This record gives sequence, structure tokens and C-alpha cells, in this order.
Amino acid sequence: MAAKREPTFRESVDLMFNRAVALTDLAPGLEEKVRVCNATYTVRFGVRLRGQIHTFTGYRSVHSEHMEPVKGGIRFAMGVNQDEVEALAALMTYKCALVEVPFGGSKGGLRIDPREWEEHELEQITRRFAYELIKRDLIHPAQNVPAPDMGTGEREMAWIADQYKRMATTDINYRACVTGKPVNGGGIQGRTEATGRGVQYAMREFFRHPEDVAIAGLSGTLDGKRVVVQGLGNVGYHAAKFLSEEDGCKVTAIIERDGALISEEGLDVEAVRGWIARHGGVDGYPDGRYVRDGAKVLEHECDILVPAAMEGVINLDNAERIKAPLIVEAANGPVTAGADDILRQKGTVIVPDMYANAGGVTVSYFEWVKNLSHIRFGRIGRRQEEARHELIVKELERLNRGIGDAWQMSPDFKQKYLRGAGELELVRSGLDDTMRAAYQSMREVWRGREDVTDLRTAAYLVSIARVAESYRAMGL
Repeated sequence: MAAKREPTFRESVDLMFNRAVALTDLAPGLEEKVRVCNATYTVRFGVRLRGQIHTFTGYRSVHSEHMEPVKGGIRFAMGVNQDEVEALAALMTYKCALVEVPFGGSKGGLRIDPREWEEHELEQITRRFAYELIKRDLIHPAQNVPAPDMGTGEREMAWIADQYKRMATTDINYRACVTGKPVNGGGIQGRTEATGRGVQYAMREFFRHPEDVAIAGLSGTLDGKRVVVQGLGNVGYHAAKFLSEEDGCKVTAIIERDGALISEEGLDVEAVRGWIARHGGVDGYPDGRYVRDGAKVLEHECDILVPAAMEGVINLDNAERIKAPLIVEAANGPVTAGADDILRQKGTVIVPDMYANAGGVTVSYFEWVKNLSHIRFGRIGRRQEEARHELIVKELERLNRGIGDAWQMSPDFKQKYLRGAGELELVRSGLDDTMRAAYQSMREVWRGREDVTDLRTAAYLVSIARVAESYRAMGL
């Protein structure tokens, strides 16, 4: 008997979409319109570097323009290809619809290993790629707004924003052409941590519902839960840091490129991050057991598994051996469609990627709004909020004097209460609210329909319905 073939990433997205859409009553034509990728632009451009011309291949895919601008990151990696970019663009459409961010889905990629190039060379390559996209309106504040992804960050977004400014010299909203920029370059506080913070808020919301936690065979709160994190990049690092420092989780294993670390007492996330920065991997880290075959540690005994790196790491080969009762998809597509079937049959609860890692696009939306409004959050209202709070505190102090100091305020109450919310607090508040509301919309479908047995199908159903409604409103 032939071994079952592993679906590709794009096939996995399509299979999961098909499984959900079969439970709807969409007309076949509308179903097809929601599913298909609208357009993909492939560019091959040359840059003179190190005395010769090097040719690079890049992509920008637009999945759905039911809302504009469309939104999605640009990744720099050698594995970038058209299928991957189109699958990621589709996920962006569904993700934005699920968390009610008014964007369509897009994605971009450049086939390059950024570690092979000096910073000034990478800037030349990035600017030329941006030039090719900008002149076709595939980077534009009102039409297509990229963000960082694997292999890119604030630095690359700043280069792209500056390139757009050079080409659109009269566009007052030029900074809104990309998100994920440095704070002093039009960015927003809390964006770097946003995806990891969103993972934390997603897990907090899941654990607010004891009956949902019980379905995963767990109980209680996040406090003391054993967490295995795969990938200590931006997303995995912030998720692990916040969960361990603020929610009492024990990060019992960290999986990286060169292997994994295990410590049942819990690893110091900050110390491991520092070690990786200095040594390029986890090998040799003193406070933990090193395992060379990091992939095997995905099968380690734990309460929560957080895959936060590449797609397809949990697949037909290892799904049967995954012991975690709860998987939180911090990466895009870490569980293949085949593995998803196996895990659901085992009773594993999966918090899907389109919800769990939506923190990045949510805070990108806040940054885009900030750039268009040309004012930072909190600037107008913060002091007025403090003044109103001070009125209440003064009145309490006056009443207290009248009854002879019968009661006292907590020592730090006045300071905390008087402090108005700044940009970072408002960003975190908006993200927390978004993650709570999105989970409730998924949960209503998950717990309210007998034919929906998992959160991923519920998430797709919510997203598909919202995208379809937008197309209907356009007259389709």
C-alpha cells in the first residue's frame, strides 16, 4: 500500500477551506470567488553587486480585494515560491476577516538568503525590489500595504517607505505604504512584539473558558502550564517571554535550527535568546539538556505546544507522536492538512494560525491608521483623562479628611489611577479587545454547531461568511 502523500502548504490551505465551505450554503460561483487568488506578480530584476550583476526573483500576490488596501508581509527566504506566497495571501484574507481588520489579503516574497549579503547590499536589493512593486501600485497606502515577515524587519520596512517617498514625492500619506516601521520612522509602539503578544492574549482568552480548556484535557489557568516553543525568532521569543514572565508558564523546551534545549524546571527565555544571539544556536547553553534532533522535541511531553517558525513542521510523519493536548499555531501553517486530520481524531485542540498569530496584522492596522491620521494615539485625550481621574482622587481625599482618616488608599493607587493611557497601553488594549472578540466569534460556531468539531473550521466559517458578505455588498 502506497504511503499517504503529504499535501503542499497551498494544498493544505485549500483542503481546510474546502472542509469549511462544504458546511456553508454559498452559491458555487461566490465560493470560487472567495477561494481563488486574484493575481500574482512575478518580477526578476538585476542588481550590480561585487563586480557583477545578480538576478533576483520576487513575488507579490493579491488574494482578495473585497476590501482595500490589501495587506500582507514580505519575506526574504530561499524557499520563497509562487505557491507559498499565494497560500499565505489566502491566509491573510481569512485572518483579516476573522479579526475584523478592514484589509484584503496579500503576500510578498523575495528568493534570497539575507545572511549572505552585507547591509548596504541588502539595502540596494530591497530598494530595487520595492521599486519594481511600487511602480505597479503593488506597494501603495490605499492599495497594497506590506509588513515584515520571515527574514525582514523594521530596517527593511524603513527602506521600502523611503523608496516609496522618493517615487511619490507629493503623497502626504507615504508612511502608510508599509507597516512594521521603526517608531522614529512612522511606526507604532508595540508593533515588534505584536504577534507574540497576540499569541499570549489568544491563550489567555482560551483559558477564560473552563469548558474549552477541558476539551483539551487540561484544567485551571495558564499558571504552571508546561510550554514547548519551536522557533525563538521574533514571534516565538515574545510569546515565550510574556507567557513565562506574566502568566506563570514554564517553558520546558525551546527548539531551534541547530537542536533543542529541555529543562523540566523551565528555561530562562531571555538568557537563551542572548545565547543564540552570541553563538548562533542553542548548542552549548549551560542550563538545559541539549538534543541535536530538534524536530523530535516537538513530540516532548507538555501541556501546550507553540510552533512559531516554519510551515509544515507537524505533518504525517510525526502527528501520531505529538503528545501536547493543546497546540497554538504561532507560525503560519505549521500543521499540514493531513496532520490536522490525525490530531483532531486524537482529540488534540488546535488554536489555528489565522487567529493565534493575528496580533501582527491587528497592530499593523493601528499603525496604518496612525500614519493616515498623522497623530500618535493618546496625544489628544491623555491629559484630559488624567485631569478627570484627578478630580475623583481629590474628592476621595476630601471625603477621607472629613471622616478622620478612617480609611486609606493603597500606596500606589493614586499614581496608577492618575496615569492616562499612552500609545503602548492603547495598542495593547486594542489588541486584547480584538483577540477576545475574534475568539468569541469562533467559539460561537465551534460550540453552537454540531457539525463543527474544531476551532480551525469555525475560524474559516466566520471568515468565509464575512468575505462573502463583502462581495455581496459590492453587487457580486
